[in-house]
Amino acid sequence: MTREDRPDDGRDRRIEPRIDWARAIAAARTQHEDHAPALRDRRHWRWGAAIALLLAALLMAFRGPLADMLWPETRVQALLDQAGRALADGRLDADDGTGARQLYEAAQALDTDRNEAAVGLRRVASAALQQASTALEQNRFEEARARLDLARELQVPRAQADAFAARVRAREAEHAGLDGVLQAATQAHAAGHLVGGEDAALPLYQRILTLQPTRLEALEGREDALSDLLQEAGRRLARHELGEASALISQAQVFDPGHVDLPQAQAALATALESRRRAAARDVAKGRLVPARAGYEAVLAAMPDDAAARQGLEQVGVAHAALAERQAADFHFEQARRELSEARALAPQSPRVAQAEQAVTRAEQVRGRLGSALPTRERDRRVEALLTAMADAEAKGQWLTPPGESAYDKLRAAQALAPDAPVVRQASARLLPAVRSCYEDELRANRIRRAQACQQAWQTLQPRDAGLPDAKRRLAEKWIAVGSERLGAGDVAFAVQALSEAQRLDTQASGLDAFAERVKTAKVGQTP
Repeated sequence: MTREDRPDDGRDRRIEPRIDWARAIAAARTQHEDHAPALRDRRHWRWGAAIALLLAALLMAFRGPLADMLWPETRVQALLDQAGRALADGRLDADDGTGARQLYEAAQALDTDRNEAAVGLRRVASAALQQASTALEQNRFEEARARLDLARELQVPRAQADAFAARVRAREAEHAGLDGVLQAATQAHAAGHLVGGEDAALPLYQRILTLQPTRLEALEGREDALSDLLQEAGRRLARHELGEASALISQAQVFDPGHVDLPQAQAALATALESRRRAAARDVAKGRLVPARAGYEAVLAAMPDDAAARQGLEQVGVAHAALAERQAADFHFEQARRELSEARALAPQSPRVAQAEQAVTRAEQVRGRLGSALPTRERDRRVEALLTAMADAEAKGQWLTPPGESAYDKLRAAQALAPDAPVVRQASARLLPAVRSCYEDELRANRIRRAQACQQAWQTLQPRDAGLPDAKRRLAEKWIAVGSERLGAGDVAFAVQALSEAQRLDTQASGLDAFAERVKTAKVGQTP
């Protein structure tokens, strides 16, 4: 039974506190609704003020572009006003865009329908001519020409511009004293001083013609001077001075590209260059590396971008690399290093040069091993035996053959064992004069095959000997002489062989072309 169920007898009566939750919630809601509108009003006011300030700042910052977009006529008029002030101040043209020309052109680009900008540009052209005239009166010729150029660019009437240009030339000629310039040009021409300075004949003639394009004395003088210049270029070509000839022809072309003698001179230069390329290629094929290099370098002096000549120089470098390998194989390391140096200079990127460097290094290592592998007494004994065998082969005339037993092979073997030994050096020094003497003796006796063997031994021992070209020429002429005799006797086969040997030795030998024609005719006659 609860307390409430018991009868109220009045004893221990208390009032228990009780919470009315529904009334409390309603009161809280009423209080919140009373304060919320005020808070919202304050927040809205702050946001509105911030947005207004931002819009005001943007309007201030972009008022110019907005005005140009909304009212373009205002921007055009401002440009026209600025251009008018620049024109009044004499600022006709300016790289920074503040010149009257640039401002009128900007206004014209914004509104092509209005003609104020076009009228303004015509006023700028007239003002440019006026400034040019003022500069001319004060002998400021460069400024006068610059203002005239501006007027031409702004489409000033051509007749008006040409007339003013003639005034400029006449005034400048009067100021420069062109009669004296013409006299100086004539004197320089007579002295042969055609180019090479401002006081040379052709530059002086050109100076006159720049100011007076129709002056007859200057035109005739320049024509004659150019003819003389091209004749000098022809003489340089005849002396194989290709670079100098090319420079003269190029200068002539600058002074008058339409000169009547210029095409002939250019054709002669092209022919000379091709001839020099071919000669250099033949020199490379025959191992004549010094003249080959000179030939290709002469072509490059005339035509620096000539691809064939550059490739030819690389081939010369590769040939030097091959020589370095051969010299190293013979343990001639000083010569091998010189050849390698030439090869690197001419063909630094060639794999063939890198291979030669490796070959020289390996040969040096082999020599070191050979020298240290034998006791000194045994090495000396072997060197002595090899030099004795060399002397025997020398006495028999076996300079290069048979392989392994020739005088040259025996000497090379001795050098491999003891390259610095005095007896080996003496033998090497003795062999070359002996080979030369052999060549001369056999050639005088008309034993051309033996003479050729001696010549080949000579070339093997000393490839760069200064006497070799003459020796090869004389041997080629001997082949031609003997071949001609045998051809006259009906021995066509020997004549063909003699022609081949002569061509291999020297393609420029005297009588070679005539002998080749005779052999060709004889071979045709033999054809059934």
